[in-house]
Amino acid sequence: MITHKFKLFSSVAAIALVVWFSGCQKTDYKFGDIKSPTDLTLATTVVGTDASNPDGNGTGAVTIATAATNAITYKIDFGDGNTQMVPSGAVTHKYTNPGTFEYVITVNAVGTGGSTSTITKKVKVFVAFTIPADIVQYLTNGSSKTWITDKESAGHFGVGPADAFGPIWYAAGPNSREACAYDDEITFTKDGSGNILMTVDNKGQSFSIGAASAFYGFSGGDNCYNIVAPTAKKLAFMNATSGSTPAVSTQIQFVVPGNGIINFGTGGTTYEILSISATNVNLRNIGIDGNSWYQKLKAK
Repeated sequence: MITHKFKLFSSVAAIALVVWFSGCQKTDYKFGDIKSPTDLTLATTVVGTDASNPDGNGTGAVTIATAATNAITYKIDFGDGNTQMVPSGAVTHKYTNPGTFEYVITVNAVGTGGSTSTITKKVKVFVAFTIPADIVQYLTNGSSKTWITDKESAGHFGVGPADAFGPIWYAAGPNSREACAYDDEITFTKDGSGNILMTVDNKGQSFSIGAASAFYGFSGGDNCYNIVAPTAKKLAFMNATSGSTPAVSTQIQFVVPGNGIINFGTGGTTYEILSISATNVNLRNIGIDGNSWYQKLKAK
């Protein structure tokens, strides 16, 4: 009986030992062959590109299509600080920095075992500034609106130093300036894309300060000149660069293409909106003489 018990014990121990060894064996996982992506391609289209808008329509949207053989997914770096994993290889990305900028798009196609292939491409994208809704409404009344000189208002024409935000050197009294400075009609129109266009009817003449007369093709001092008023121009809006504060300005400015004239000429083309309402607009402009010039408009 003792021998039988020993043999039984030995058998049980042997089985346990086999089980123990089996449990300690490492599972061998296989991923298959490591295949790096090949034939990687990258195509981009800036949305709204045409002859008039070579860098897009201002939405900032760019469609991206990338493909490769043996790719599992794609890691796309859009060049603006944003990245995204795109398994399908197709995505639309919106750039948001106002203005026209060039970005480098980098695509890493990921294959088995983490192997990658890389391709890059540059895109040039225009992003339109989002004009505050209240400014759009006040300027255009939602569609189109005409403004004239607020000639009865004190300081409707004025000048000050470049670091000022008011006409501290000279502010015109009511009805004290040349007639050609008072008959202009300035119309702001919102188009279907949300842009603001400006048309000036200057009745054949515009006033110019003497320092800027040569800028408009004339010679002489402060006077009325036969300056050709611009046809409808698309204004470029942006955050003001003057260093103004909310206490003195809306901190929004716009650039007028061409000769830049709105009501009277200073040789400058960029206007900061100091204040605006449904009935009045107060504009600041740095003239060719380096001074800050002011004009007030009122709704016609």
